Amino acid sequence: MKFRKYLIDKRLSLLLYFFMCFILLLLMMAFKAETSMLIAVTVILSGFGGAVLLINFFRKKRFYDEITNNLEQLDKKYLVLETINTPEFYEGELVYQFLYEINKSMLERIGEYEFSINDFKDYVEMWIHEIKIPLSSLSLMVHNHRDIFDKRINQQIKRLDNYVEQVLYYVRSENAEKDYLIKENSLNDIVSNVVMKNKDDLLERNIELIVNDVDKIILTDSKWLEFILNQILNNSIKYIDETGSACIRIQAHGEGTEKTTLTIYDNGIGIPEDDLKRVFEKSFTGKNGRTGVKSTGMGLYIAKKLCDKLGHGLMIESAEQEYTKVSMVFMRNPYFDVLK
Repeated sequence: MKFRKYLIDKRLSLLLYFFMCFILLLLMMAFKAETSMLIAVTVILSGFGGAVLLINFFRKKRFYDEITNNLEQLDKKYLVLETINTPEFYEGELVYQFLYEINKSMLERIGEYEFSINDFKDYVEMWIHEIKIPLSSLSLMVHNHRDIFDKRINQQIKRLDNYVEQVLYYVRSENAEKDYLIKENSLNDIVSNVVMKNKDDLLERNIELIVNDVDKIILTDSKWLEFILNQILNNSIKYIDETGSACIRIQAHGEGTEKTTLTIYDNGIGIPEDDLKRVFEKSFTGKNGRTGVKSTGMGLYIAKKLCDKLGHGLMIESAEQEYTKVSMVFMRNPYFDVLK
């Protein structure tokens, strides 16, 4: 709160006060008051008026400065009311009451909105679990009657299943910490599950898969990590270069017991340099996603979001028409060993 602006705001009151003092002095002069009396009255009025002005200013300044400072420090600005005391002047009490009513109304609306969103998320999760049953049945029917059904049908079923799974994990990613369980897991088992899930595509597209040194123990949630790796492996298969000898290499290496890095390398069509810095953005498809294989641009976005939630690093490097390498970094948290 600026004193100069405060004075400007009080200019009408100050003008009236000075006018009253001037009239009072004129009256005293008309009644032939002594000069010493005029000086004394002027000093008293000036001192009294200045004191009232300063006391009022500092009372308000303390209140408004407190609001301003707390707002700057808060991430959630609407909680500012919880950080200030009830002011001791009438205008401040009115402001405090207004803020209270506004905050109360906003929290009620937020509560209604969150209830609606959570209700919708529950419905989406239920729908996903329900639709996975007929998708699994269709996949099994196609697998058991390969002589009747075209293999492309199974490919489309797998695409549907992958998109449905993306929706499920996207919905859960907002509150991922309520669903995941961090514990020691075998990286080899997780990689094996992901590879088995994609074995038909790997065989059909004649992709050589090389898996090395994944016999590691890492701290993660196996279910979430399987989804993340599946998205990355799907991308490698999707954008593989079929004109040459296709190869995907999955390899892990550890730096002591504190850090493990898993890399998924493919010699596919690569990512253009201009697109590389944006691959983790929501709905970004890039050049590759608009030509040839169609893409939603959600797989890597969700993968990055979940890695951030799990505390895993996720990096990508690529050269167009040469290779793509995705790296995941798993750190060992010392607090886990204490709590284990």
